[in-house]
Amino acid sequence: CDPRNLALITPPDLDFKVTSEVPEVMYPGLIISYKVRPLFSIPTTWVTEISHVRAPTFFVDTQVVGPYRLWHHEHEFTAIEGGVLMQDRVSFVPPLGLLGDIAYHMVIRRRLEQIFNYRFATLQERFGVL
Repeated sequence: CDPRNLALITPPDLDFKVTSEVPEVMYPGLIISYKVRPLFSIPTTWVTEISHVRAPTFFVDTQVVGPYRLWHHEHEFTAIEGGVLMQDRVSFVPPLGLLGDIAYHMVIRRRLEQIFNYRFATLQERFGVL
């Protein structure tokens, strides 16, 4: 997996940009920095560490700096007849305690759904549907 591809499957309104040098191949301990505008067009720095890699079928990114108190994102790719099944598992804790919990129910959950729905649609368009 090439982390530079993330911009291709991220909604344009997030103005997502990788701001660090990244190799073509991920490895455990790789630090990747981004600029993104997740809510209300407010620019945010997001830094993740690739904490686990089992190429080419699995990797995990965890937030080092960013908008959440916790972000743990597992990416799994499984060969199936005629293609590849891609699964995302995200564990996260919103920022700001009680205010973050309220924001989750009012804004964050819907925004994350939009982002992952966009990724799904973009990947379907690019690679087709099984």
